[in-house]
Amino acid sequence: MGDNVLKVSGLKVAYGGIKAVKGIDLEVNKGELVALIGANGAGKTTTLKAITGTLPPCKVEGTVSYKGESLKGSKSFHLVEKRLAMVPEGRGVFTRMSIQENLMMGAYTRDDKAGIDADIAKWFDVFPRLKERAAQMAGTLSGGEQQMLAMARALMSHPELLLLDEPSMGLSPIMVEKIFEVIRNVSKEGITILLVEQNAKLALQAAHRGYVMDSGHITMTGNAKDMLDDPRVKAAYLGE
Repeated sequence: MGDNVLKVSGLKVAYGGIKAVKGIDLEVNKGELVALIGANGAGKTTTLKAITGTLPPCKVEGTVSYKGESLKGSKSFHLVEKRLAMVPEGRGVFTRMSIQENLMMGAYTRDDKAGIDADIAKWFDVFPRLKERAAQMAGTLSGGEQQMLAMARALMSHPELLLLDEPSMGLSPIMVEKIFEVIRNVSKEGITILLVEQNAKLALQAAHRGYVMDSGHITMTGNAKDMLDDPRVKAAYLGE
């Protein structure tokens, strides 16, 4: 797993006088599932938005490289062409489009119709609820169904790197279990994943490596299984 897919060096993000991210380094290697955990307001989502160039106007310093190339100046819609996809916090589905249309939008960079049809069938198998409601407007779905759709839509682009921002937020325990089952399976398929998640236990159980973020700093990193047993992580994030 030595090939860097994503490398973030010295990343700083400031909104006026507020420093949200304070010079962090992190990397994700090919085939890894890496968890970025931390309390609300630690700077996790800001980090993902800095990677994808989707921040509101602010001061950004440092470098972000994807497969050895700087992402500086890349428009977020070009990232999908580079096979980098993100499932944002809050899901961001196209509410006035049907489930089927949302999935088609996920494949807009592709022109292999048979492959697209096969992938839609695949995700309908994984998420039978979506299949049952294929013609339904996405805005009428429950939060859990929208999260399923957002993940399936992102995966329709065949990403080499998938960024997930708080996929379990606001979901019922049974839905969280389903979403994490899919995350683990996608990882087993070899897709590289950076997972931002407040449920530290589930994130570290699924991940190969982890980073802890606190007040804009990376305060700890290591093997995910070791971190699960670390008394500092247990006390701060696992409620033990």
